[in-house]
Amino acid sequence: MAKKAASKKAAKPVAAAPSKFEGEAMAKAAANYADDKKAEDIVIMDVRGISPVTDYFVICSVTSMPQLRAVRDEIEYQFKTEHHARPLAGDRNLESLWLILHYGDVMIHVFHKDKRDFYALEDLWSDAPVVSWSPTLPAAAAKKTTAKKATTKKAASKKATKAK
Repeated sequence: MAKKAASKKAAKPVAAAPSKFEGEAMAKAAANYADDKKAEDIVIMDVRGISPVTDYFVICSVTSMPQLRAVRDEIEYQFKTEHHARPLAGDRNLESLWLILHYGDVMIHVFHKDKRDFYALEDLWSDAPVVSWSPTLPAAAAKKTTAKKATTKKAASKKATKAK
């Protein structure tokens, strides 16, 4: 019987190690997802060594309740589907106009623009360096831009040929 048990254990496939999605990479991904939903004034702050709760803050502003919900939902959806990550905690009360998603290494703050000025997290955590970040184009948008440029070049070359 010991042989059967041993053979069953050996038959299990070895799972591949999950890719690293933590820290700065997670913060930049959250910033990109917020940007996809037109969040404004997106800032990533490195609070390692300053905050005992998390390593990075992602702070962004929105201008309406529907946008507040859309940014939250986009980040949760993308983290869940693309990275298999779920928030450890979060404040889902839209009426507060300040939503928090806590993913361990990253804490995401989505503010209505009026509340962001009131709470002024950037001033409160002014010791934290700001992480440089710029939005990345989603793959579909990048393909459209490339296709548009190619079409424009073809049209220009046809015009040049006809002019000769």
